Amino acid sequence: MRMSRYFLPVLKETPREAQIVSHRLMLQAGLIKQASAGIYSWLPMGYKILRRIEQIVHEEQAKAGHLAMLMPTIQSADLWRESGRYDAYGDEMLRIKDRGGRDMLFTPTAEELVTDIFRAHVSSYKDLPLTLYQIQWKFRDETRPRFGVMRGREFLMKDGYNFDLTAEDALHAYNRHLVTYLRTYERMGLQAIPMRADSGPIGGEDTHEFLVLAETGESEVFYDSEITDLTFGDRDIDFTDKAACAAVLEEFTSRYARTDETHDEAVFAQVPEARRRTARGIEVGQIFYFGTKYSDAMGATVQGPDGKSVPVHMGSHGIGVSRLLGAIIEASHDDKGIIWPEGVTPFHVGIVNLRQGDVDTDAACEDLYAKLTARGLDPLYDDRDERAGAKFGTMDLIGLPWRITVGPRGLKSGVVELTSRRTGISEEISPEDAIARIAAIYAGL
Repeated sequence: MRMSRYFLPVLKETPREAQIVSHRLMLQAGLIKQASAGIYSWLPMGYKILRRIEQIVHEEQAKAGHLAMLMPTIQSADLWRESGRYDAYGDEMLRIKDRGGRDMLFTPTAEELVTDIFRAHVSSYKDLPLTLYQIQWKFRDETRPRFGVMRGREFLMKDGYNFDLTAEDALHAYNRHLVTYLRTYERMGLQAIPMRADSGPIGGEDTHEFLVLAETGESEVFYDSEITDLTFGDRDIDFTDKAACAAVLEEFTSRYARTDETHDEAVFAQVPEARRRTARGIEVGQIFYFGTKYSDAMGATVQGPDGKSVPVHMGSHGIGVSRLLGAIIEASHDDKGIIWPEGVTPFHVGIVNLRQGDVDTDAACEDLYAKLTARGLDPLYDDRDERAGAKFGTMDLIGLPWRITVGPRGLKSGVVELTSRRTGISEEISPEDAIARIAAIYAGL
């Protein structure tokens, strides 16, 4: 993509409505535009990042054998009355009527709808286990939408639902999801800590939230500092191996880590004082096991091995896809702008032409652009007739991890400048070496 042909409405002034860094930078960098309170249009670069995050989620879900689908955003209230949640959910649910006077709602979550799909098509234990998921827009009518996409009313969410014959099988699904989430967040450059949480209106006794530590987090969190030393890394997990998945859950949840809703001061006091930490956290996902709560209420049963009909055991598992953009920015920025991790960057590298219109620099930039593209990379070439300072400022603001700067002086020596956005370190290398370096960085992602 060439900057001269791209729609990137960068703001020079600090938006007055932005209270936290991620909201300010998303507006300034032209990623989003507010449509109404808590509802945003996703502009080309913001949408591109959103799709990169979705791709990572899909890839990790597929590795675990989970099946993608898509359910509607508008649901019938009758399903929610079956489960008993229609009146209990509260004012966050947007309730509407269609032209026939039927009660409908804009989905805040989809346990009822997916249970209805399951009971219509699955009747035997031989079809289990089954995990279905979607990435779909949700709506919750927040009392005070704020902080941009961090606390919006409309949001993009991955929500998955497992159906299992027994509690043991369903808890394996729970553990399996925890593993997939650890892998997902690390690929995005985040450390998301699983913390014992409250189930809220979803229900169930077993639930963990995944929180990213940040000063602007909504939740106060209490944890053993040892947990921040854990990384999942590139280990190869067999998702059918119950013991292996349970061992990962034990490793990442055996140390104290809780939100303020479930914090127990007496238990926390047992952690060595030097390792006790309090901080703020941003919730980016949650997993639940709720047994037969919905299958009992809605008649989702299968015929077991003994021929008897039994309700299936269920759980649900969510990732805040749109919220993740804000969380990543909160965890990765400086006073110049965003610093995207390589896994989610909208473009792999920026090319800055210091003398637009110069025959040699134009040719060198075009050659870099063509060769990077031929390697399967996605460069953003700033070919505008702007001052160098303005080009550098834009690149720093939008946060591409790597920048190649091309100028007449360097070309005379056969070099370009390769700069890391995260460290600020630059080095002069040949254009061919710059291309090879960028290709190597992204080869394993």
